[in-house]
Amino acid sequence: MAKTPPSGSKGSHARFLTGSIMRHVTVMALTGGIGIIAVFAVDLLNFFYISRLGEKPIAAAVGFAGAIGFFQISIGIGLTIGIGAAVSTAIGRADGISGSTAPRIATTSLIVMAVITLALGLFTAAARNPLLGLLQATGETKSMAATYLLIISPALPLMILGMCAGALLRSAGAAKRAMNVTLFGALAVAVMDPIFIFALHLGLEGAAISTVISRGMMGFLGLYYVHKQGLLGRPDFAQAREDMAQVGRVAGPAILTNLATPVGSSYVTHSMAHFGVAAVAGQAAIDRIVPVAFGTLFALTGAVGPIMAQNLGAGRTDRVKETLRASLIFMVIAVVIAWAILASVQDLLALAFQSKGVAADLLHLFCSWIAGTAIFMGGLFVANSAFNNLGRPGYATVMNWGRATLGTIPFVHFGEQYGPLGVLIGQAAGSVVFGLLAIVLAFWTVDRLHRDTMARVPVPIIAVPGGRNAASNFETDEG
Repeated sequence: MAKTPPSGSKGSHARFLTGSIMRHVTVMALTGGIGIIAVFAVDLLNFFYISRLGEKPIAAAVGFAGAIGFFQISIGIGLTIGIGAAVSTAIGRADGISGSTAPRIATTSLIVMAVITLALGLFTAAARNPLLGLLQATGETKSMAATYLLIISPALPLMILGMCAGALLRSAGAAKRAMNVTLFGALAVAVMDPIFIFALHLGLEGAAISTVISRGMMGFLGLYYVHKQGLLGRPDFAQAREDMAQVGRVAGPAILTNLATPVGSSYVTHSMAHFGVAAVAGQAAIDRIVPVAFGTLFALTGAVGPIMAQNLGAGRTDRVKETLRASLIFMVIAVVIAWAILASVQDLLALAFQSKGVAADLLHLFCSWIAGTAIFMGGLFVANSAFNNLGRPGYATVMNWGRATLGTIPFVHFGEQYGPLGVLIGQAAGSVVFGLLAIVLAFWTVDRLHRDTMARVPVPIIAVPGGRNAASNFETDEG
């Protein structure tokens, strides 16, 4: 008797086509959230250890370098979204990895991604001083930030490789393996940072070196797991253009969409710089707390995508609609829990980062009130994931750039008149407006897709007692 292929093997079925949608969303978001938290925990740990040195210029340098690094990561996230959507759809159509084009698409995509991100990393290292000047970094702070970028930027492909590997693993439903890729990278930083920063007295350079080692671990472990999952194959260069066109249809708009966030964040950093290094250091602390505290929200973008894409590939638009609802419910619960925790530990955070004066005021305002507006940020993330995986990536681009421009610049400019706290409040206010707009547009998009799909489904005619014919009813998973 033939055995059922084990979960995660080449012959496994597309697992998101059956079972509880809420369970799929919860498992994928939580395991993905741990992975995302691990990625950004690297920056948080670096910032924590650097803060222990008690020098505000160093903390501000990490903040300026992080603003530029955010651009790099955003491009990487856009690539992973495109790769994940293409591979998930291929798996859904074939009801599994075996017999699908998923391994071919995955392998070609990883090669192209490595070339693109290597070029980006080298460019950043070469242009680091002009880029930092655009953010109003000056003097010793600018010099330290430039050194940090010079060390970590060439290792960008290793980190993005790990992120892409995680997206591929989630596409196949291997959430735990995807989580391990980034989790072990963060653990490496937790161990090596104290050694390089304090024991070897390397300071900021030590933090950069441990980051490079962590990125290498993520990249190589990610490749190993992708191979074990059966998603690596021999690249077919004859099909490469077609495969990358499929990835690019989502990745191109997704990259453009994700670049909007660091653009808005850079404007906020630029505005904070007007109030001195203490304000920049306070903003830097918040920027590193956000993805760790709300890691599950960032993970929803990658978690919801494969669920929607597999069901879309199988024509199950009813389950696509249910995925959107379940994701928003999960997101609200996650934000409320994280907000409560931040509010209760805000004094400990200020102590941990040695925040005083303006930096402490910014941190307390965020933990007490601003953190709650993450509900709208989460709504935007969920909506963007729906747009990217349902053939409407342009909607995500419009929403994100709207938030980064119309939802940031005028609000922050107005708030800046009232000091650094006003800058933070202005940034949050803009996210509320565009978060609501994105949620409304996402439901409209999914409803329209579902109606169009159901209109194309032929209704079978069955015989009924009395000699008349009637259309049979279809059972769906809605409701």
